[in-house]
Formats: sequence, C-alpha cells, structure tokens
Amino acid sequence: MYKFYARTRQYVFSKALTLIPTREPQLIRGNGTLLQIPELLQKQGTQRLLVVTSPGFIKRGTLQTLFDRLHHAGIQYTVYSRVKPDPTIGCIEEALDEYHQKACQAILAIGGGSVIDCAKVVGARVARPEKSVHQMTGMLKVRAQLPTIIAVPTTAGTGSEVTAGAVITDETNHYKHTVVDLCLVPQYAILDPSLTLTLPKDITAATAMDALTHAVEAYINRFAPKKAKQCAKEAVRLIIQNVTTAYEDGQNIEAREHLLLGSYYAGIAITNAYVGYVHAIAHAVGGLYGVTHGVANAVILPNVLEHYGASCAREIGELADAIHLGGSNDHEKMKRFIHALRFFNEQMNLPERLDVIKKVDIPELTRRALKEANPTYPVPAIWGEKQIAEVLRTL
Repeated sequence: MYKFYARTRQYVFSKALTLIPTREPQLIRGNGTLLQIPELLQKQGTQRLLVVTSPGFIKRGTLQTLFDRLHHAGIQYTVYSRVKPDPTIGCIEEALDEYHQKACQAILAIGGGSVIDCAKVVGARVARPEKSVHQMTGMLKVRAQLPTIIAVPTTAGTGSEVTAGAVITDETNHYKHTVVDLCLVPQYAILDPSLTLTLPKDITAATAMDALTHAVEAYINRFAPKKAKQCAKEAVRLIIQNVTTAYEDGQNIEAREHLLLGSYYAGIAITNAYVGYVHAIAHAVGGLYGVTHGVANAVILPNVLEHYGASCAREIGELADAIHLGGSNDHEKMKRFIHALRFFNEQMNLPERLDVIKKVDIPELTRRALKEANPTYPVPAIWGEKQIAEVLRTL
C-alpha cells in the first residue's frame, strides 16, 4: 500500500512539475569569462554585492583581478569567505548578516558546491526572513523571488550552479538539510575552466564522480522527462570521456571545460528528475561522519546499482551503450557499467569501502536516508529499512 502511495505521489508531482514555469541560468562559458561579471552587474544596475567564496581563493589572490574590475566599475563589494566544506546554518546566518549590513543587492558565489549552496540559501533567507533553514527543508518551501545570484563553479561536480537544491548541515546534530525549490536556481552560471586548473587530483576525482552520480540517478529514476534523460546521458558521456584526462593532466583546459559542462548537464537532469538512494545514503553518512560527499557517492553508487538489479538494468544498459561498453544484453551491459565505475574509482585512488561506518550507527543512518528519500525520490525500486541496511553493511 505504501509503494502505491509513493508511486502515485511521485507521478502526480512529476506531471505537476512540467506545468510549473522552470528556468535555467543564463549560461556564460569559456576561458576568462569570470571577468565579464562587472559588466553584467552594471547592466543590471547592481551597486552593492556580496561575494561568497572559500578562504583559499582569498589567500591565493585568485580573485584580485575581478575585485579590481568591480572597483573600477563602481560596484561596492563585501566578501564572506568562511564557508565550511559542508556549509552550516551558522555560515548561512553569518553571510546573511554581511548581506544586510552592507545593504547588498546581489550575490556572487565563486567556489565549489558548498559555496554555491551557501549563497543560494542566503538568498532564500533574504527573500524569506521569517523562515529558518529548518522551515525551508523539503520541497517548495521557499516560494519567493531571490536576489540575483551569479554562480561560478570552481569544481566540476555538484552542478549547484543550475540546480534547484542546496544541502546545509545543522552543526548541532550533524543532520543535513536539503532545501529544494525552483526559485533557488541561480540567474547566471559562469563556467570558466581556468578556475579549475589548479584543483588537486583528489578533488577532481571526487567532484567528477559526484556529477556522474547525479547523471546516473536522474537517468534511472521513474517518470524522468525526456529532457532530463538527454542531459543525463550527455553528462555521463562528457564525464566518462574526460575525467581521467583531467585527473592525470590538471592543466588540460579542454578536459576541464568538458567536465564543467558535464556537471552542468547533470545538474539540469537532477532538477527535472531528482536523485535517489545513493544521495540519501551519502547525505546520511556525510552528516554523521564528515565523509566528503563526492567520495561517498563514488563508493555508494556501484553498490546501490547492484542492489537495484533488474529494476534499472534497461536504463543502465542505455548508458553503457552511450559510452560504448559493449555487451549483448541489459544484464551484461549493467555489469560492465558497474565494473567501469569501480575501475574509475580505483584509477583515481578513491576508496572501495567507507570504513568509517559503524554497525551500531546503521539504524540511524537508515532512518536518515529513508526520511530524505521516501516518498519523494522516484527511485527505480522503493526500498525499506532492510534494503538500505544491506547496502550500508556492504560499505
């Protein structure tokens, strides 16, 4: 009875989503496009800007040329750079204070998914000051026009520059809150591959596998619209064909740009088709143990696919065909796809298991994963405690 309720809810919501006006950011891509931002802001009449970024960019001076151009354009800016690797509610409130103290009109996020997620929820708090992050958690609970947000991803992974979601950690109990609303999609996304050239190998690997997980989960989900499937398949192709090149040769700007674009397409896919149990488990594990989200996804994805089995064999077979893995039937193609995932993990020194997981925590991890996923995510097969716990034990 519960599965019938969940599927009905998912179906109705997927159809309703097609009736809701959605948007994608205005996409600006190419080497050096970061420096187009002052002109963009001038055209909008923005005079005061909150820049949300990470401490490393400030220390390295990477953004100084941009700051100089903002100054010459007459745009006042204030910088919030204390975003944690997993942004917390505390980060949101600190950045919000900066926004109000300087009477800012727009937000520029330059960084990885954590930075962009932080900026998006700051924008949500600006638009809905009466609502806390807790009260925004879930689907369509913001419903307001946010200030202009320009997202500049510096990792090719989260796709946060195009998604309608953000993940924020409550530092008091290590619970990850997922805020999802179409109004969170930034107005502009700038893909400048020059900003990713200095990424360390481990971050390149983790973020790419994060984006790949987005694409795979969106593609195999029930009721995924045609556009989501097309974007997901193209994301899988771009990421698989370029990830090892970018990993081995970080200065290869063409591979870097393709990874950014793959991450962007994967973000469009999950905005229209959502994620699934891989992400739900990864959020639970990351919240409790601090495991990097991309690493968690990389390890969990092949295990979840194996447990799904026949329920998504056809879809995985189609993805296997897209990257020319061969195979005479869906079962064989799925095996080859899962093997390829594990091969990429091994090639990029990602772990085979998540050794931090404690048996005593499996019930709590299971509870958190199910609370996030059911009944919202239109996964290939609806699981209960037994299946989630089995996956956790394999990890």
